[in-house]
Formats: sequence, C-alpha cells, structure tokens
Amino acid sequence: MGSFQGHALPGTLFLMVGVWHIWSSVVRYVSNPKSFEVRVWNPVPGFNGKLKYLELYVVAIGAFIDLCIELLYSTHLKFFVNGVLNPSHLNDFEHSGMLLMFFLLGAVALLSEKTSFLSLPQGALCLIAAAAFCAEYLLFYFHSTTHKGLEGYYHLVLVLLIGLCILTTVAGALLPNNFPVDLCSGIAITLQGLWFYQTAFTLYGPMMPDGCRLKENAIYCHPTDNEVRGELLANFQLFSLVLGVLVAVVGSYGFAASRYGNSDLGSMHSDQDG
Repeated sequence: MGSFQGHALPGTLFLMVGVWHIWSSVVRYVSNPKSFEVRVWNPVPGFNGKLKYLELYVVAIGAFIDLCIELLYSTHLKFFVNGVLNPSHLNDFEHSGMLLMFFLLGAVALLSEKTSFLSLPQGALCLIAAAAFCAEYLLFYFHSTTHKGLEGYYHLVLVLLIGLCILTTVAGALLPNNFPVDLCSGIAITLQGLWFYQTAFTLYGPMMPDGCRLKENAIYCHPTDNEVRGELLANFQLFSLVLGVLVAVVGSYGFAASRYGNSDLGSMHSDQDG
C-alpha cells in the first residue's frame, strides 16, 4: 500500500520531464525536420546556457531525494533485523532500487555531456533509460500481483504505461531519426506521470469511488459491483487523460509550427500531399 505523497512526488517528476520532452521534440522537428534526432534529454535554452542541463539535474536530484526518503527516512535506518533485511521495509528497499536506476541515468547522462571521461551517443543513453524503465516495470509488475481489487487494477494500468515507455525508448535507439518515436516517448512519460497523480487522487484522495474505502492499509469495495464500477471509472479516466494529452500535443505542434516552422517543413508536407 502506498500514500498520496508517495505517488504525487514521482508523478510530478515524470510529468515535468514528459511535458518538456514533448515540447522539445516538437520544436526541434518543426525547426529542422531533416536533421531531427531522437534525444533522451533536451537542453533548456536561454540564460546564457546556465540551465542547459536542467532536465538531467531534475532527474538525478529528484531521484536521489526520493531515494533518500525511501532508504533512509522510511526505514529509520533499520536495514537489518536478526542479520537479514528488515521484512517490514522490503517495499522501501524495492523502491530504492528502482530510484537508483533513474539516478544513475541522470548521473551518467551528465557525465557523458559535461566531461570527456564518458562520452555516450544518444542511442546508448536510450538503452540506459530503457533499463531504468525496466527496473520500474518489474517493481510495479510484482507489486501488482500482490495488490488486489481496485488498487491492483490501477497498478496494472500503470504497468502498461511503463511498458509503453520501455518500447518507445528502445525504439528511439533503433530509429534515431524518427520523430513519431521521440514524440511517443514523451507522451508515454507524460501519461505515466498523470496516472501517478490519478492513482493518488483516486485511491488516497477525494476521488475514491462510491462504495469503496481505505481501511487498514487496503482498499475495500462492497458490494463487488462497486469494484467493477471503480474499474470502469479507471478506464474512463485513462481515456480522458490520453485524449487530453493528444489534444495538447496537436495544439503544441500547431503553435510551434507557426512560430518556429522551417521552410523544409512546408515542403515536406507538400511532397506528402502530392
């Protein structure tokens, strides 16, 4: 069982990174479609380059802070009991392992970009990002096998969205100049962040379905029909989020094309129409 804060914090990080990824991908494509390249991270322009690596710092520092909360604060430094890992905090150790992967992703990308010690192409960074998402997928997949009822259903949807992140990230390494792949990667990360928020508000906040309640660290729905209605509500929520993100993507593409559009973009569209 989790908490509102435990879902809202990672949701905020994924949402920020995902929205920035979508916008940057769209702007880079409309500005110069012929030289477009899939990127794991995108530099922040302006401020004389001082914020260029902001996304990587957000990933690394955000993951590190969350890691410290899970590993140090939640466990109260009681790592071992009678010579074995503390069974009361196994979830915290699992979460820490996942967060460590995202911290390593941000740290390796920073080393690759800012030093000559470790110079990696974007394709390699895509695979490292895919490995971090795989760790997250395995964590929540096995979590979903222990979660039951409505809680398990929300985590199952989350697992599917994480799987989409893995597929699009790996595809980015295989198709390094494909705009739809890069855009879908940003959409998948954004949807994951939004679903973290949706889970927080539904299971641990004011949007709990009628007939369901949080009791003794678990979600109970009585009668069973209320659980079914809760799952149908989750389907509607997911559909609404997907629709909202797609509308926002189309709107951002139109705005970016009108403001940053390159003449090559218009000629490409003309060739496709012809």
